[in-house]
Amino acid sequence: MKISRRQFLNTVSAGAATLMLEKSANASAINLVPESISAYQTVNLGKSGLSTSLLGMGTGFHGSKRSSSITRMGKEHAVNVIKYAYDKGIRFFDCADLYGTHPHTTAALKSIPRDKYTLCTKIWVRPGALPEDERPDADQVIERFRKELDTDYIDLVQIHCMVDPQWTEQQSRQMDILSDLKAKGIIKAHGVSVHSLDAMEACVGEDWVDVVHVRINAFGDSMDKKNPEEVTPVIAKLHKEGKGIIGMKLIGAGNYKDDPDRIEKSLSYVLKLGTVDHLIVGFEEPRQIDNYAARLEKALRNLN
Repeated sequence: MKISRRQFLNTVSAGAATLMLEKSANASAINLVPESISAYQTVNLGKSGLSTSLLGMGTGFHGSKRSSSITRMGKEHAVNVIKYAYDKGIRFFDCADLYGTHPHTTAALKSIPRDKYTLCTKIWVRPGALPEDERPDADQVIERFRKELDTDYIDLVQIHCMVDPQWTEQQSRQMDILSDLKAKGIIKAHGVSVHSLDAMEACVGEDWVDVVHVRINAFGDSMDKKNPEEVTPVIAKLHKEGKGIIGMKLIGAGNYKDDPDRIEKSLSYVLKLGTVDHLIVGFEEPRQIDNYAARLEKALRNLN
């Protein structure tokens, strides 16, 4: 039987991921730790081999052209917020080429041992949204990322903002390159962030996908469908396959940031699904980290 290069590399990587999961089995649960109400408890991202805090920090609120809300407040401010997030217990930092936050994240975490936090970043393959028109192959982009992040490896690399149902065919070259980088240990896991239900459904049954960023909240704002019940069955399928599920747009892309009732309802809704491993919020201020962590812990307390 002939197998493709990507299938071979996925098989090799899957074996390594299994060993990593076995090593971490005593330290963390596949989903939530029973009876824990900590927003910073350790969770696994499906079968990807990655373990991190339940609550993560997004750095790309209103991000484009290598700029985001937090970078526009100045580098010192961004560094201080990221440092504060780590000090409080956040161990997952969600970056992207689009956001321009690699230098800020590097400066904030430079004194912390590399294995103490999880770095996620994303490559942009679509037209527009970056200052230049060229879209180099993933290996060239990742090499630049490693320099910007001052790291030998990146924990998770996602193909950013897929909307087309045929994205797995269109991005097959980049997927193969990322598989190769994973086999070499340059990245630990790969996947995709999806911005349409069609693109999300294309992840079902796709062995290459280790982790998926999905848009999910209780009210359907900034989601792939206005009715969340059209989206949650697909998330459940992905979760059942062992793919790590990262929930984003939990606060409706910031629409609920001044509405505590909606924040709490959305957090409770997503937690009760039992199919979302990890939650990211785009923090701009230290006080927001404390606020959301407290609300998340309230939702966990009610769930328990």
